[in-house]
Amino acid sequence: MNVLSRYFFIIFTILWKIISNIATYFPHFEIILVKSLGLCLDSGIVIEQVSHLASNCLIGRAVAQSGSALRWGCRGREFKSRRPDQFLYFVVNPRMKKIKIGWLGVGVMGYSMAMHFLNAGFPLSLYSRTRSKAHALEERGAQWKDNPALVAEDSDVIFSMLGYPDDVESVLLGENGVVDGIAPGAIMIDMTTSSPELATRIEFKMVEKKARSMDAPVSGGDRGARDATLAIMCGGERESFDQVFPLLQVVGKEIAWFGPAGSGQQAKMANQILIASSMVGTVEALLYGERANLDLEHLIEVLSKGAAGCWSLVNLAPRMLNEDWQPGFYIKHFIKDMKIALEDAEKMGLVLPGLELAAQFYDRAKIQGLEEKGTQALLQVLRSMNQK
Repeated sequence: MNVLSRYFFIIFTILWKIISNIATYFPHFEIILVKSLGLCLDSGIVIEQVSHLASNCLIGRAVAQSGSALRWGCRGREFKSRRPDQFLYFVVNPRMKKIKIGWLGVGVMGYSMAMHFLNAGFPLSLYSRTRSKAHALEERGAQWKDNPALVAEDSDVIFSMLGYPDDVESVLLGENGVVDGIAPGAIMIDMTTSSPELATRIEFKMVEKKARSMDAPVSGGDRGARDATLAIMCGGERESFDQVFPLLQVVGKEIAWFGPAGSGQQAKMANQILIASSMVGTVEALLYGERANLDLEHLIEVLSKGAAGCWSLVNLAPRMLNEDWQPGFYIKHFIKDMKIALEDAEKMGLVLPGLELAAQFYDRAKIQGLEEKGTQALLQVLRSMNQK
């Protein structure tokens, strides 16, 4: 061990003992410490020697021979796809691994998100309407529960990733719902894109149970869920956000708090308003390029690097070229989101003609039987409107 590595090991050991003694009284101290230790990721320090300090939370060898090795490439099963900030946090704070996670909903995105928690070593119980979709998670160690209330009873933090506001209300507030089983001090985090009004109501019901809640809808689609790079928009108490921030990092990359309950949903509505119009623009640009006999792959590559570059162009346009209509995000769910956004805008006295126009195109998609396809299938709608 060289002098620099030995010095780091001694300092780390001292800091570890300090954290162990005071973490009970200052639960957010570890997060601050992680930020202060961030420079070690680029220092070339071998930190294998400290892995035994976190033996309760690490699986495999925690070896990082250089800063570049930590960037998405640590050896060992658990670190194969973990970012440096997540890795260091789990080394510094093994107590996070003792938190019991509850998970509700294992659809296109929920399945991958739940799997990330299992791969990170968290105990996880789950419920979904279709148990067959959860078999791989059960094989990985998840514990099946027969209803949401039982999930809540066995969890410190409960996540839901469902389809519609009605689903959220039923699973969280209905008979045998989360509200019937949640313990005082537990936190309910709804990651479904739902209505701001419902998020406020959920918080009220959870507070009655001396529990807490957050609305934390996500953006990034199936790819973001698989890669744990989701953008997460949060509403609720700031203290709750700070407490669960390390857990949100398990599935997300860009994570932000916007204000009280419902604010996360409103931030997501702003996201959907933007995507609605940009998707129409993406589809129309491809149709125009197609009719002009341009090389569409080359067109996408060039446009994505200029002012027209956007998420839809980079991630969904290639799927359109390949006639891949499988859902990363369902058309039926996007129709739901636009309806929520238009209703909330109306309450604010806003008129959003661009969103209204985009909603008409997606309503056509539903009429054409495309609601179970991904949002990129909008190309089929505009093609049908432009047949020669």
